[in-house]
Amino acid sequence: MRHVYECPLRWADLDLLGHVNNVVYADYLQEARVHLMRTMLPPAPRGADLAEGIVVVRHEVTYLAPLLFDFRPVKIECWVTEVRAATFTLSYEIFHDVPGDESDGGAAPSTRRVYLRASTVLAPFVFAEERPRRLAPEERAALQRYVEDPAAPRAVRVTPVQREHAHHFPLHVRFSDVDVYRHVNNVKYFEYLQEARIRQMADLLRGTGVATPGIVVAQTDVEYREPILLRPEPYELWSSIVRVGTRSMTIESEIADGERVLARARVTVVFFDPESGRSTTPSAELRSLLEAAVTPRS
Repeated sequence: MRHVYECPLRWADLDLLGHVNNVVYADYLQEARVHLMRTMLPPAPRGADLAEGIVVVRHEVTYLAPLLFDFRPVKIECWVTEVRAATFTLSYEIFHDVPGDESDGGAAPSTRRVYLRASTVLAPFVFAEERPRRLAPEERAALQRYVEDPAAPRAVRVTPVQREHAHHFPLHVRFSDVDVYRHVNNVKYFEYLQEARIRQMADLLRGTGVATPGIVVAQTDVEYREPILLRPEPYELWSSIVRVGTRSMTIESEIADGERVLARARVTVVFFDPESGRSTTPSAELRSLLEAAVTPRS
């Protein structure tokens, strides 16, 4: 069984290209996930939801098509693909139903325009004691109602960043980044990666005369290892370009507090021509700069 949530779009969700920004999709997934949990599980006693909850362990997000602003809500299907002792996995599809062509006088069936597919590994967590816990029998039973056969795993794991060759971005946490559990919300990690990526490209191209390329995100994988907390001192976000393809490149990053790694991520971006609305190959000058910046994997 799949749960369907209709998520309203906001004008502020759009980026410079007029598309829903890659960061915002993570917010949509969270809205659908919270709606599913409220539907699936009985309400917690007043205040208990702040003592215990669910944390994100890993996100895998594949961006398939640009989503433009619409007064219609976008639909999000979510379902369970795996239930284990202390974690469970949700899958999602974000889409609009597109009416079929009725020009022949018939009632043509609608089609589905899919913008994104994703999966999230989640774990129940005791915030009062800052520790994970096992799923209770009633929680497992509720999750089993939404289980479908899982898709083949991508089996991608993010590797450690070689900091001596990486770009450094000082990461300042804002008060509004923190959720009710006093941790930085999982959605904000996507925003941090975006900020670091923009700064990395600006630093790479500064003084070269090479124009900043159009870029759209194709894939984001994030592994959450330890919570990020609000504090005045910045954290460190290290990023390395690990691959430059014909029309894309891959950046691996880690968020750290000294030697403690708090999160790791891999983001694949595609070079994009806003005029044609299609992917494009980077200029020879840009490719040369990017290839020179590639960090070989150990």
